[in-house]
Parts: sequence; structure tokens; C-alpha cells
Amino acid sequence: MRPAVNIAVTGANGKAGRAVVQDLLAHGHDVRAVDVTGAPGDRGGFYQELGTPLLRADLTDFGDTVDALTGMDAVVHLAAIPAPGFYTDARTFTGNTAMNSNVFLAAAKLGTRRIVWTSSETTLGFPFGPQAPPRYLPVDEDHYPHPNSAYALSKVIGETLAEHISSWSGIPIVGLRLSNVHDAADYRKLPSCWADPLERAFNLWSYVDVRDVAQACRRALLAEVTGAPAYIIAARDTLMDRPSAELAASMFPDVPAHRPLEAYESLLSSARARDELGYEPQYSWRDVLGVPLP
Repeated sequence: MRPAVNIAVTGANGKAGRAVVQDLLAHGHDVRAVDVTGAPGDRGGFYQELGTPLLRADLTDFGDTVDALTGMDAVVHLAAIPAPGFYTDARTFTGNTAMNSNVFLAAAKLGTRRIVWTSSETTLGFPFGPQAPPRYLPVDEDHYPHPNSAYALSKVIGETLAEHISSWSGIPIVGLRLSNVHDAADYRKLPSCWADPLERAFNLWSYVDVRDVAQACRRALLAEVTGAPAYIIAARDTLMDRPSAELAASMFPDVPAHRPLEAYESLLSSARARDELGYEPQYSWRDVLGVPLP
């Protein structure tokens, strides 16, 4: 795919959104930042400083969505209710499904060349635990679909929508099944969970640095892919201070490993994203907390 010049980033005022906007601008793209609201007290100043003011649009409204995407070569669609528990199940499911379908259909109507959007690690079967283990380790894309919440189901429906709308329109719609997105402030809280592995077992102690989310989005915009593929995007390690094989043995003793687990490697495999998108996670909580690998 030839590089997209004008890129809309929805959900631009979120943690990942701000990182994606900054990364795309740093790599020479023109960006339209889109969100339904700004942060408290922020009237778009953050984006004005970057040279790309924030456009307010409600993506549950199809007219707003068409206006927000008009003139764009591509869209990075991050806007969503971000996790279970923020709202009722019904609102989470209908809100996320409406935003996804409106963005995909509007992009198809407008002839947008590429969509990159955020699916979720939850589509793979989370929350895991001793009574609800994964089928195997490390978990990869073949563990899909196994939604256990209205939120996860909204993402599975989004991937199905992407598959069919891509087949109608010919637009590649690339899904990124992001692990739990972290930044430096999140890393400083980690030592509190190290004593009890069960606290973070729900997603296999996985995470992804917000800067690697931005990298993954940029690579997905440019990768030579067709259809509606979806990729796990995780860090190279877990959030824990003990080896991955030890964690797996203590929490999931009967779960088979497809291969020997190495050192502190993530139990969510990003191998397919590496092979097809060129994604290589660059950042770790260890860099922030000054805890080198042994």
C-alpha cells in the first residue's frame, strides 16, 4: 500500500490515541484527531500545539462519522468503550458495535484506502484463571473466538463486520487485538501485584506499552495485507518479576505448552504480527523501573 497522507485517528483523546497521533505526525503524516470529547479542561490545546486541532464527533451517529472521515486516506479507529464494567453490558455492546459499523461503512462509502482498528485481547477467552484456563500456551490467534463478556462479544462482532465489509469494499480492515495498554505511570504501580500472581492471571500477565501500540498502528497502515486480518499486539515480556514457565506451572499446571517457554516471555504471542506487519515490541516496564532481565 502506498503511504496514506491524511489519516483520521478516532478516540484521539485517549491514552493510546494521543500516542498514535504523535507518532503519525512524527512520521510525516497529516492527522485529523477525532473524539467525542476532550479531557477535562482541554479545549483542543494539546492537539493545537501539535498542529492538528481536535474534531468533536459522535461516532455512534453515522452522519457525524461520515463528516469526520471525509477527505481521509485512512483511519485508525481507536474510539470505543474501553473495557467491561464502565457501563451496562447493553450499552457497552451497542455502543461499540455502532461505532465500529459506522466507521467501517462510512469508510467504505467514502473510498478510504485502509482501516486499522482496535479489537481486544478479551476476544481470546479472558478472564483466565485456575478454573478457566486457556487451552494452550502461549495463546495465539488460533485461540479466537472465545468471548466471555458483552465487551469481548462487541469486539468479535466488530471482527465479523470487518471481514464482510472488507470483502464488499476491497478495503483492508486490520484489527489489532491489543493487550492491556500501559504507560510509565501504570508501570510504577506494578510491584503491588507481584506478590499474588492470581491478581493479573486474567490476561496471562500480559500488557503492551502505549508507544508500541502507536508503532503497531503505523505498521498496520502500511503492511501489504488484504481482507480483515487481526493480530495480537503485546509486549515481549509479562508484567511479573518471575519467569513465565514458573507462572504457568503455578497457575495452569495442566495446560500444555506448544513449545518451551523462554525466560520472561509474554504468554500472548505477537509472532503473527511480527511476521505479517513487522511489529517488534520495543518497550518494557523494566526500562522504566530499572529492573533489567537477569
